[in-house]
Amino acid sequence: MQKTIRIKNLDCANCAAELSEELAAIDGVDEAFADFINQRVKLVYRSDEALEKCVSLISHFEEVEIVDGNAPQKKDFHIKETVSIGVSVLFFVPALVLMLTGANEWLVFGLFLASALAAGWQVVWNVILSVPRMFKGGFHPGVLLDENLLMTVAAVGAFAIGESMEGAAVMLLYQIGELLQNIAVGSSRGAIAKLMSLQSDSAIRVTADGQEEVSPEDLLVGDVILIRRGDRVPVDCKLTEGETSLDTKSLTGEAYLREVGVGSELLAGCVNEGNAVKAAVLRPCSESAVSKILELVENASEKKAKPEKFITKFARIYTPVVVLLAVLLAVVPPLFTNFNFPEWIARALNFLVISCPCALIISVPLTYFSGVGTLARHGVLAKGAVGLDVLARVKVAAFDKTGTLTEGKFSVSDVKEGGHVLKMASAAEKMSSHPLAQAFVGIDAPIPTSAEEIAGKGILAVVEGKRILVGSYRLMQEYGIEAEEAETPALTLYVAEDGKFIGSVEIADRLRPEAKRALDALKGAGVKKIAVLTGDTEKRAVGVLGGLPVDEICAGLLPEEKPLRAEQLKSAGTLMYVGDGINDTPVMAAADVSVAMGGLGSDAAIEASDFVLAGDDLSALEKAVRGARKTKKIVTENIVFSIAVKAALMALSVFGLIPLWAAVFGDVGVMLLAVLNSLRMRAKL
Repeated sequence: MQKTIRIKNLDCANCAAELSEELAAIDGVDEAFADFINQRVKLVYRSDEALEKCVSLISHFEEVEIVDGNAPQKKDFHIKETVSIGVSVLFFVPALVLMLTGANEWLVFGLFLASALAAGWQVVWNVILSVPRMFKGGFHPGVLLDENLLMTVAAVGAFAIGESMEGAAVMLLYQIGELLQNIAVGSSRGAIAKLMSLQSDSAIRVTADGQEEVSPEDLLVGDVILIRRGDRVPVDCKLTEGETSLDTKSLTGEAYLREVGVGSELLAGCVNEGNAVKAAVLRPCSESAVSKILELVENASEKKAKPEKFITKFARIYTPVVVLLAVLLAVVPPLFTNFNFPEWIARALNFLVISCPCALIISVPLTYFSGVGTLARHGVLAKGAVGLDVLARVKVAAFDKTGTLTEGKFSVSDVKEGGHVLKMASAAEKMSSHPLAQAFVGIDAPIPTSAEEIAGKGILAVVEGKRILVGSYRLMQEYGIEAEEAETPALTLYVAEDGKFIGSVEIADRLRPEAKRALDALKGAGVKKIAVLTGDTEKRAVGVLGGLPVDEICAGLLPEEKPLRAEQLKSAGTLMYVGDGINDTPVMAAADVSVAMGGLGSDAAIEASDFVLAGDDLSALEKAVRGARKTKKIVTENIVFSIAVKAALMALSVFGLIPLWAAVFGDVGVMLLAVLNSLRMRAKL
């Protein structure tokens, strides 16, 4: 069984890792993932008893609260943290003034202690709560060894050696840093929460009795709905009456309006900026484009990139090691320096504070999360951070032709040898799952008594007692049927009846209007080579793709040959494959990273891909590549910067060259700079 529990007040990646570990240790729980970015816990469990234990643990974990999934999310103004910091400052400033003027030491000590308690009481309380939790379901030292313990030890140690001002400064500066961090993380959460507004709360269904307002979840395929000016399209539907303009920015990232008329498909999440229109529901609400967006973006944080996984493991090992080193620093050197314990304890406390890995633990996941959110704003849905790392290295892009570079909306443009040919072809194609069968929808034809798909070539059917063969010229040759190959760049289906060629049908399909612009932009983003993999003949492929900046056309490929060709293309660099159909899933698996067309794409292609183009707009690919490279760059900057500055400050603390308050300031400063650098992902690509 699976369950997602909405929570609040889980504002630390390290705390999320601890909660995940504790939940996973409960008997009957197979998987547990606490997501501090999306504020939820996902569980896979085997019994109601296990679920009850999980709920109890979550409810008693630090300040975490379970919230009703149906309740509106209130904006967090961080009142409690702000009040704590304000009260702490009210004690800290007078204490500092009195200390500088030489006032009574005990009065100064009392004021600094009050300042420390006002700012850090929650930190100390979290440490106390962690002690019994450390022994639940075994021994989990990582539960205790976190930043709360580091700051508590540093503050208590400072007061113990008579440095009360530094002890108060530790807690005050740490809480200020935590507040600023929470505000920054909350800002990123707000970017994702904004995506939730893509969902419409209601829809107007048109019935024989008039109109009724219903929930989008209650709409059925075929229902007719009214979409007024300013309404958000509630579900994927097809326009049946009227003409209007659609604002598709929320899905595609493009600001221009799209003109639509009868027969046009409207994707959920778009806004009607023109006339009131009527449309027929194409897909249930749960299968709409906007549902795919929300599901993919919400689940993206579960698939972590290698740097994220490294940082999580690194923090688990790193924190206990630095605590041990701090203890050794406080105890061993004084044995050889006239037992000068206070001085070395102060250095050890500095070392302990600076060693806190908050900058890495927070900034790296936040950068990937911001990257996923930024790509979603441009109509590119990432299934996880792991795909961003691969996409950042792409050097070769391969495309399917039909339905990807072309619109994939087929129609019969010409028939050779009369209506009987069209009738037989239409009858056979009624039993085909190939996209080309769309061209024959609505044409009156008998239903075949049997049919057999011939992968990548055509279909063999029995119609009115006659053996009908419809497919490529290659198919005619394989069955020994004499036919003359058509001298045309149009897609041609050859038709044979009882072993004799009777004619052909030409199918029209147009290039996507944005195809050339999109491929040019992709090359401008650093992609060195663009190839097209297609089952069409080379002559037809060249005719259709003429004018596109394509470096190589791999034509005449059967479905099983596409993955082999993809493997060859990978020798030129990291390969991205873009496709739309069920036949593309093998080559998607062979590519380093894959992209599916979200609107026209099959469910199998979307499932197999790493990214989805929500609005079927190829122009978004360039944004995806640039966004992935920017994400990777910022992650690298944060890792290098944080480790370099931390190492320098730790070295200075060992030699006693910086006071404790400066160590805290340095730790908070590094963390804030890393977080702010992460938020650069939200800027324009």
